Amino acid sequence: MNRVQSHTLTPVAAWVLLCALLNMAGWILSAMGQLNFAGYCVVLTLAGAVTGWWWRTKSLTLRTGFRGRRFKRAFPLAFALVAVLALVGGLLHAPNNYDALAYRTPRVLHWLAEGGWHWIHTDFQRVNTRGCGIEWMTAPFLALAGSDRFLFLINAVSFLLLPGLSYSVLTGLGVPKKVGWHWMWVIPTGYCYLLQAGSIGNDLFGATLALAAVDFALRSARERSAALAWLSILAAALMTAGKAFNLLLLLPWGLALLPAIGSLFRRPIATLLVGAVALVISLVPTALLNIRYCGDWTGLKAEPVNMSTGEPLLHLGVNGLLITLHNLNPTINPFAGVWNGWIDDQIPSSLAPRINAQFEDAGAKFKLGEMQMEEAAGLGCGVSLLLLPVLVGRIRARRRTGSEWIAVLLAPAFLVPVGTALVMIYFFTQSGLGCPARYLAPSYVCLLAPLLCLPRASELLRRCWWRKLAMCGFALAALLLIATPARPLWPAQTLLRLLHAEASASPLLKRMWTVYSVYGERTDGFAPVRGVLPPDLKVLGLVTFDDPETSLWRPFGSLRIHHVTIADDAQSLRRRGIEMVLVSEYIVTGNENSTMKQWLTRCDAEIVSSFDLTLRATRGSTRWHLVRMLTTSAHAGGIIQ
Repeated sequence: MNRVQSHTLTPVAAWVLLCALLNMAGWILSAMGQLNFAGYCVVLTLAGAVTGWWWRTKSLTLRTGFRGRRFKRAFPLAFALVAVLALVGGLLHAPNNYDALAYRTPRVLHWLAEGGWHWIHTDFQRVNTRGCGIEWMTAPFLALAGSDRFLFLINAVSFLLLPGLSYSVLTGLGVPKKVGWHWMWVIPTGYCYLLQAGSIGNDLFGATLALAAVDFALRSARERSAALAWLSILAAALMTAGKAFNLLLLLPWGLALLPAIGSLFRRPIATLLVGAVALVISLVPTALLNIRYCGDWTGLKAEPVNMSTGEPLLHLGVNGLLITLHNLNPTINPFAGVWNGWIDDQIPSSLAPRINAQFEDAGAKFKLGEMQMEEAAGLGCGVSLLLLPVLVGRIRARRRTGSEWIAVLLAPAFLVPVGTALVMIYFFTQSGLGCPARYLAPSYVCLLAPLLCLPRASELLRRCWWRKLAMCGFALAALLLIATPARPLWPAQTLLRLLHAEASASPLLKRMWTVYSVYGERTDGFAPVRGVLPPDLKVLGLVTFDDPETSLWRPFGSLRIHHVTIADDAQSLRRRGIEMVLVSEYIVTGNENSTMKQWLTRCDAEIVSSFDLTLRATRGSTRWHLVRMLTTSAHAGGIIQ
């Protein structure tokens, strides 16, 4: 490697190193009991000093690859406009990704309140069993700023790195440079990436790291660089910490890294040190803690989901159909309700019970949404429609000798896509999840590479109609960003209120009001509860399961939330210093098969206030009760308001 290359740092490399630092810091500070404001100040100060020394002694330069003139061309300009819309949405709207509000942000708030990672006492085990990759990225924001307002910047950075990574991986897998250049702008507009660019979901974060791992692996093999191989190992480790599903992608990553093994062996001590760091920042710590606390490294014993059950071929067939439907579903689909009613009647009565038993409801019913949402989106119809013409036309395979075929079959351009396809097929023989297209987010680039190597992909670049179709795809992506209920760029609630949509006789207007209002209020859904809490209250118990708990912590640091399980009683609550509890009647009556009166009697409490809260558009309004622990059991039954 020449001097310029060895002293050049790319944004992707800097991002991987920063993610590795913050993941290491999270576990180390937790072990020291110093996961707090002071702990992060020390870590970031030391990291800044070391970085400054390294930068100065090694004469490093940051090569961004940014060229302003390229944005005069149609594809880069269209991508830039779409990217601006995505980031403006993140700036204008508070975070409202449901999973983040329900468990990813709350778990970090629990850890910060305790001074480190700990197994949280709860019935909602998702706060314990999931990987901590993106959580250790959000922890400094929450500890230092005391706010989740700018957590979307993690995904914003991930999104802006996608074009360059897509180009590098595609061309590294044999795609012609001109084809790779055009598709590097198209693929990131896939809805699974675009809708999370201004969000705090964790799919985009993991997908970017997965691409970085493969890219560094391919480059390390070409350049025989141990440094690039080390970066690849760190990115792969972070990929698994971001989402346990990404463990499957270690196979294609390993196949990409295989030719670079020699470079690693030439620097054994440094490679061992990098490997040790990789173990700490990977899923391994979470897996070991899951074994300790629930006896299963995956955490599925504590949090059962539809995995590894049922009939593999049935799973593969259903998931294949779901992926097709979700990727071809229009950006905005006003006929989704008609489809959902029609398809439900078409499922054979002999097959329906088997599918219902093995899949989540949305998957078992083959449901489509009225609009593409980040919780279920795949590439989306814009990118999918651009891909379909690539499949049309003859595939001209030239004759090769036996040795040439061996070289082709052993090349990364063949092994990496095939490895990716194999692990995806395996996953979908096991998965009963309702949104499989979203789980392909880290894999789409590698899966598409063989298609984009076809001669037809190059031919289409010269077709005016295809380029116009691509512009339509960018326009649809922009329309989706403007209309998305999570971060609308139009005054949705104001206009719908003027149309009296909440009380309208039109089902469409009423549905629009429900969706936009729920998303608009989700980030602070428990505000009515906080408004009646005693100002001096320091600890609040919470009976919950998959509810947007983050709202109860606001302003962060002012109130400590303790989960209350169905098995808890009055004695255990008093022992933990809990004087007031917010109780979901939906959870109490649904999980315990009992009444609120029975729960109040067992916990020696009385109701202070009651609330009807709409936290999910699909569930509708649910009843919540703020209860106070009694000093005696004389009035334990309380009065249900």
